Amino acid sequence: MADDLFKALADPTRRTILDELADKSGQTLFEICSRLSMKHRLGMSRQAVSQHLAVLEAAGLVEPRREGRYKFHDLNTAPLRQIAERWPVPEASGPEENTP
Repeated sequence: MADDLFKALADPTRRTILDELADKSGQTLFEICSRLSMKHRLGMSRQAVSQHLAVLEAAGLVEPRREGRYKFHDLNTAPLRQIAERWPVPEASGPEENTP
């Protein structure tokens, strides 16, 4: 599993960006900046948000796509499945197994 994934998820601002993309995938940089500013009161420059998006892209959590002169960012949850598959939750057969 890539360390890039954990690095991307470690930052609360990047998790907020992922939350916003989960709410509405396919946003432009301008839309993401606007939502962070208005909804979360995060006063960040476009460059700072762009750098966060680059980290999320490197981890495979955000997939950019170009349409004309616009760049849209889509959420990709596939890398998150790697985490769930790496540490599966064992099925409990009874309450005695859940007790420490």
